[in-house]
Amino acid sequence: MMKIRYKYKTVMVGFAFMSIMAFWQMYDNIIPLILKNTFSLNEVIIGAIMAVDNVLALFLLPIFGSLSDKIHTPLGKRMPFIIIGTVAANIALFFMPIADNSRNLVFFLIMTGFVLLFMSVFRSPAVALMPDITPKPLRSKANAIINLMGTVGGIYILAMISVLVSEGTTPNYQPLFISLIVFMLLSTAILALVVKENKWTDEARQTDRILEGSYDNGSIVDIPSDEQVSVKLSADKTRSLIFILLSVSLWYMAYNAVTTAFSRYATQVWGSESGSYANYLMIATVVAIISYIPIGILSARFGRKKVIMAGIIGLILGFLGCFIAVGAGPFVITMFAIVGVSWAAINVNSFPMAVDIASEGDIGKYTGYYYTFSMAAQVLTPILSGAFLQYVSYKTLFPYAVIFSIAAFITMTQVRHGDTLPTPKKSMLEHLDVGD
Repeated sequence: MMKIRYKYKTVMVGFAFMSIMAFWQMYDNIIPLILKNTFSLNEVIIGAIMAVDNVLALFLLPIFGSLSDKIHTPLGKRMPFIIIGTVAANIALFFMPIADNSRNLVFFLIMTGFVLLFMSVFRSPAVALMPDITPKPLRSKANAIINLMGTVGGIYILAMISVLVSEGTTPNYQPLFISLIVFMLLSTAILALVVKENKWTDEARQTDRILEGSYDNGSIVDIPSDEQVSVKLSADKTRSLIFILLSVSLWYMAYNAVTTAFSRYATQVWGSESGSYANYLMIATVVAIISYIPIGILSARFGRKKVIMAGIIGLILGFLGCFIAVGAGPFVITMFAIVGVSWAAINVNSFPMAVDIASEGDIGKYTGYYYTFSMAAQVLTPILSGAFLQYVSYKTLFPYAVIFSIAAFITMTQVRHGDTLPTPKKSMLEHLDVGD
C-alpha cells in the first residue's frame, strides 16, 4: 500500500517538473532559431542570450527556493510559487511569437526576460515538492519517476515541433507556443487540484519519524527532526554538503563538456559524417531513461553513495574508452551506453543526497544550491573545454572529462551524510498505512 501511494503522489507532483522540462525543450530548440532566422543575430550574440537563463539561475533559484521554505499557506509552501510563476510565465510566453511575427526584437527580448524571471520563481519550489512529500528512504526511487516525467514533457514538445512548425526559415511558431502554454497550464491545474501539499508533507515527516529507530546509529543515514523548521547544520553536515555540491559541479563539468562538444570532436577527430554524432548522444540518453527506475531500485537496496560512486567510475571508463577509440563504431556505441547508465546512476541519487542533508525547513534553499552548482558548471565548462579544443587539440575533450570525473570521485569520498540504507523487507516502511 505504501509503495502504491508513493508512486501516485510522485507522479502527481511530477506534473510540475514535466511542464518545466517541456518549456526548456522548446526554449533550447526554438529560441536560437528565432534569434538567427528572424532577427539575423550572429552566433556570439545568440550564445550570450541563451546563456542568460543559466546566469539568472545562479542567483534566483536559491532565493526563491529559500523564500518558499519560509511561507506557510493553506495551499502549502511551494504551490503558491508554482501557480503564480506558471501563470505569469505563460502570459509573457504568449507574446513571444507575436514579437517574432512582427519582427520586434526589443519586445521579443523583454518578453523572453520576463519568461526566464517567472520560470525562476517556481523552478526550485517545484523541484523541492518531491522531497517534501516523500519519505527519505524513497526519494531516489521518486526522483527516478520525476526524471521520467521530465522526459515525457520533452518528448511532447519535440512531437509538437514536428507537427506544428511549418517549413521555411521563418515559420509561424504561435501554434507551438500555444500548445506549450496549454500543456503547462493543464499540468499545473492537475497539480493544484490533486496534490494536498500540507497533508502529504506531514505524512512523509510522520513516516520518517516512525522509521527513526530502523537503522544502525553507526551508519551515514540521516534522520529528520520532528519539526519542519530551519536548523543550522553541524560542521560535519556542512562539510558533506560542500563536498556533494562540489561533486555536482565536477561531474557536470565532465558530462556537459562532452555533450556540447562531441559533434565537433566526432567530425574533427574521427571524420564522422555530419549528423551521425547525434546517434551516439541519443544512445546515452535512451539508456539513461531506461535505467532510471532500475537505478532507483538498486539505490534503495545498496545506498545512494555506492551507486553514485559506481556511476562515476562508469563515466571514467566510458570517457576513457571514447578517447582510445580510433573512430566511430560499435565500441563507441558501447561506451556511450555505459555513459548513459552511469549518468542515470548519478542523476537519480545526487539531488536526494543534497536535500537530505538539509533540515526539513530548508529543502527549498538546498534545492536552489543544488541547481546553482550544476548551472555554474554548465556555464563554465563549454568555455573552458572550448579553450582546450581551440588552443590545444580536439583530442583533449575526453581526457578533460576524465579528469573532472576523477575529481568528482575524490570529492564524493568525503561525503558522510545524505545517504540512505535499504529498509528491511518486513520493515515498518512496507506496512505503514498513513492514508491518502
